[in-house]
Amino acid sequence: MSPNMSTPPPRFSANARLRALQGDIMDLIIERELSPGDALPTESELSLALGVGRNTLRESLKVLQAMGVVEIRHGFGMFVATNNFAALADGLAFRGRLSLRHEGREALQLVEARQRLEAGLVGAAMELATEVHIAEIGNAVVEMEEAASRNEPEEETGTDFHDLLFAPLENPILAELTAAFREVMWELRSELGTLTAHSDGRVAAHRNIYEAFKSGDEAGAANHLNEHFAEIRSSISTHIGDRQANSPLNSP
Repeated sequence: MSPNMSTPPPRFSANARLRALQGDIMDLIIERELSPGDALPTESELSLALGVGRNTLRESLKVLQAMGVVEIRHGFGMFVATNNFAALADGLAFRGRLSLRHEGREALQLVEARQRLEAGLVGAAMELATEVHIAEIGNAVVEMEEAASRNEPEEETGTDFHDLLFAPLENPILAELTAAFREVMWELRSELGTLTAHSDGRVAAHRNIYEAFKSGDEAGAANHLNEHFAEIRSSISTHIGDRQANSPLNSP
């Protein structure tokens, strides 16, 4: 190449262009002040507004649908997705399950993230809890104890204890986030083979959390939450240890 010729700028990859377009679509939603559930402009209108072809637009919209940003209802149109963390839960669950095939590091980090979130917020929830809240949490524990006595699978139990524990905070985003983490834990426990009937230990752990919560013992509630998550942490460590012990690399 001649020294007088400048190097041409690098071409953007197809993925980079699609990501930029996804950002443009999200910017358009914000700039037009659309709310969850509102209809988006038609494909033709979006193509014109964003200066892209309809096939390229559709590729980006599919990605945004998977991310939980937009919702495509065939025959009805496109809409701003309602608030949910389903895509986040799916992605985190995949990473956690995949890590169980290796060293389990990300699975343990996911457990730690949920543990720190709940143990750190339980005091604030306790301060705002009414007698009605506390009674509902107590009822959930009784329901869990009764399900355990009937040897019912955990997934068949109704109201979720952890949802009720943080309901006093009245924070929908937090509720969605804790629900996402809960789904991740279910996936991990299913992968580990520990998602069975209620164990006495798990039921007792929830009873201990409730009793501390009811009595206003913030430190006690946080400690019992930490102990509660020790079970799945131990299951992950045992699972990884067993895999390593049975690995062909460790065979004599």
